[in-house]
Amino acid sequence: MHDIDDEVIRRLLEQSRVWAVVGLGANPDRPAYRVARFLQDQGKRIVPVHPTAQTVHGETVYRSLADIPFPVDVVDVFRRSEDAGAVADEALLRDDVRAVWFQLGVVDEDAAQQVRAAGRVMVMDRCPAIEWPRLLS
Repeated sequence: MHDIDDEVIRRLLEQSRVWAVVGLGANPDRPAYRVARFLQDQGKRIVPVHPTAQTVHGETVYRSLADIPFPVDVVDVFRRSEDAGAVADEALLRDDVRAVWFQLGVVDEDAAQQVRAAGRVMVMDRCPAIEWPRLLS
């Protein structure tokens, strides 16, 4: 059920500019830290969303998606599957969010259906640092 056309992912990677990365803290050993750096290296602005961090990769950290005072294209979710639906709900409250991206291992079919029903792109159980070289190299 969480299949998505490669062309949709390719357009999302090419056209999106601002990625809110939920769960991105200052720990360099965490996958979110490395993926956010990868996105920055591709020219994306990353916006860390984390309850305790101060700055990550030179960017101010926000405590929630609602606290981000500028437009966001993609919400990239590094949270457990059982917490991902609440993040998707929060993302849908923002009119500017074009897509919700659940990282590898993050699966919530109900949340995915809600995102799609709202007319947004839903990518689930994938990583942009894997998809980018596969689709754009």
